[in-house]
Amino acid sequence: MLHNDCKMTYKQLDEQDITFFQNILSAAYVITRQDDLEKYAHDATENLFFYPAVVLLPGNTSEIATIMRYCNSQQICVTPRGAGTGLSGAALPVYGGVVMGFQRMNNILKIDTENFQAIVEPGVINEVLQKEVMQLGLFYPPDPASKGSCFMGGNIAHCSGGPRALKYGTTRDYVLNLEVVLPSGDIIWTGANTLKYSSGYNFTHLIIGSEGTLGIVTKIVLKLIHYPVQNNLLLASFASPIDACKAVSSIFMGGCSPSVCEFVEPLAFRLAAEYLRVTFEIPKQVQAYLLIEIDGNEPDVIAKECEKMYRILNEMNCVEVLLADNAAQKEHLWKLRRSIGEASKKNNVYKEEDTVVPRAQLPELFEGTKSIAAKYRLRTVCYGHAGDGNLHINILKDEHDDNYWNQEVKEAIKEIFQLCISLGGTISGEHGIGLVQKEYLPLALSEIHLDLMRKVKQVFDPNMILNPGKIF
Repeated sequence: MLHNDCKMTYKQLDEQDITFFQNILSAAYVITRQDDLEKYAHDATENLFFYPAVVLLPGNTSEIATIMRYCNSQQICVTPRGAGTGLSGAALPVYGGVVMGFQRMNNILKIDTENFQAIVEPGVINEVLQKEVMQLGLFYPPDPASKGSCFMGGNIAHCSGGPRALKYGTTRDYVLNLEVVLPSGDIIWTGANTLKYSSGYNFTHLIIGSEGTLGIVTKIVLKLIHYPVQNNLLLASFASPIDACKAVSSIFMGGCSPSVCEFVEPLAFRLAAEYLRVTFEIPKQVQAYLLIEIDGNEPDVIAKECEKMYRILNEMNCVEVLLADNAAQKEHLWKLRRSIGEASKKNNVYKEEDTVVPRAQLPELFEGTKSIAAKYRLRTVCYGHAGDGNLHINILKDEHDDNYWNQEVKEAIKEIFQLCISLGGTISGEHGIGLVQKEYLPLALSEIHLDLMRKVKQVFDPNMILNPGKIF
């Protein structure tokens, strides 16, 4: 069948193809039953479902290379899939074909304490890696909300960030080298296991954030840093969300360097508390929160930073600043924060937009978003990484009918993205473009830019078999 957006024809799988895959992987790792395919037909993106013809679970690079070589020759499309926690639809098999999963490739192959490096397979869970290196006094900072389940391969595909990206950077800042299987079945290493790299084009950074459209990552060489042994967590409440947004820039202008600075609307915390079935009291006058963490290795330095933070927050009309006194209180606040996305979509259809602007423009982004939402009679839940200007906007369907949701809401999203761009930002900070944002990408990028990206895709994947229908 012909697919207009990629202008390619994909083969419908038959018994001969299934037999080939079973000979490579054994039947146990070739999934064809409809009931078993269901969980691979969707990810965490809205309520979208696309069934693959087959799911393959390879165990090593060689098997992946053989599969890709065969699929390329047969014009069978392949969609790489991590843990399915993505929010842009990048792991959805929109044209059927093969879904390639990485549950079996979940080994931490090496932790090099002398060079502060780790080598992992793509199926390693982010938090599992964090805990392993932490035991050795090392730190892998990128910590997306789904860190307890998301795979490192998916983190690479989307250049995942998380709250601590504010101080420590995103996934891109910790990847030194990648082993990648190309759509042709050829295997390359993209760089070198060194802190510096200036040897031609940087393919490592090209693969990071490419959403599985250029190659399949099979090994990841990561940079690690020393683990900060001390942290204080503050919860600052505000009577005005605009004051909370303005306070973010004031914190940095005042000389503070928090590791985390999260903006949370009270509704977001309320939904998370209901979802988790825990108590979280919200005073009537509170209209916004900042969740702020200061970390390091010197308790005295952290204490002085907190004192400075208190002064700045009070100057910015903060209602109250609470200090999480112990590990249990910190865990409680973090669990609430990391559950907001799941809580927002419980018993409701929603769209999550991943807007990002220079942080000084955060007040204008928040105020403009609420104005646009009111214009379209939409309820929104706003929260996110205020310190780096990354505001997640959950738009709830509530009682709107399908026609309104599928048509008018798109216009609202378009206006929000246009606002972001007018403020010097863009349409995605860490969730990627994937399937659901690709129609908006021309708002952010020129046709020249998009054409260059299409040509890069064509060089890597001339038969357009790898994750088709994404980004463009």
